[in-house]
Amino acid sequence: MELKINQQIKKFNVESLSVQSLLDLEIPNKQNGIAVAINNTVVPKSNWNQHFVHETDEILIISATQGG
Repeated sequence: MELKINQQIKKFNVESLSVQSLLDLEIPNKQNGIAVAINNTVVPKSNWNQHFVHETDEILIISATQGG
């Protein structure tokens, strides 16, 4: 499966992938304080296990930062 994540093309050797599985592969240790949008629609964290991504999806992973 080929996915566009944060404007970069990445390949995964799987046929189906939930948002949670994708995050487990991409950022296994940094899943607090992030948001995920697929095709410009935010996917609530409560739906990450049930929402599956497709090759045509544009995925944006946003990490919150602190600052002033």
